[in-house]
Amino acid sequence: MKTLQQAASQALAMMDLTSLNADDDAARIEALCRRTATDFGSPAAVCVYPAFIDAADRQLRELGLRDRVRIATVTNFPDGSVNAERAARETRAAVVAGADEVDVVFPYKALINGDTASGRALVSACREACGDQRLKVILETGELKRPELIRQAAEIALDAGADFLKTSTGKVATNATLEAAEILLTAIRDSGRDVGFKAAGGIRTSEEAQTYLALAERLMGTAWLTPEHFRFGASGLLDALLATLSGKAATPAGSDY
Repeated sequence: MKTLQQAASQALAMMDLTSLNADDDAARIEALCRRTATDFGSPAAVCVYPAFIDAADRQLRELGLRDRVRIATVTNFPDGSVNAERAARETRAAVVAGADEVDVVFPYKALINGDTASGRALVSACREACGDQRLKVILETGELKRPELIRQAAEIALDAGADFLKTSTGKVATNATLEAAEILLTAIRDSGRDVGFKAAGGIRTSEEAQTYLALAERLMGTAWLTPEHFRFGASGLLDALLATLSGKAATPAGSDY
């Protein structure tokens, strides 16, 4: 098993450093991007609202990190509407604006009510709208609750072309859990597809990150654990990882979105 410092180093490289707050502005997003320049390497991406893609791009270029740190954004967020046309339009616009990755919310409420077609249609439309860029599908597992429903959502998203399965928006009461992570990882493994996993919401310590990494390694193998396959969506986690890597005590702070 990896030491805590080894896990922290790995987790840092797999982070989507995130700010999705109602009061975000360009200055806050620029500050977020500056946090990607650490003494221990950079996160995989920053995740911001579509309105701030340009600000993130400018700041990352000024830092000389644009070729190393991807820009992710969100669509159909956070409500998970069944409107596939609107979600695809938002996704296409985000890609045109410069997003490298789009995290789209699956219509989880429709699935809870027995509607399987809306999720398939929406993910498929957004997959097409994404073009060559990465599509991460947010399943909102804390709202789906039941293991069989989480698995069903995962299978629908996989069949419709998701590049990543993501647990949560960070905007509901229950976000990432190890139980949901295991269901999603197992669905990915069983599908045989080259699809990644993103744990988002509620992961704030190096120890918690280490636990998720150990789960993924057990289910998927050591070689699978790269930023191309595994991400943490968080904001407060970065400080905890940096504290671990520098040998200091950390006080978890901040929200995930």
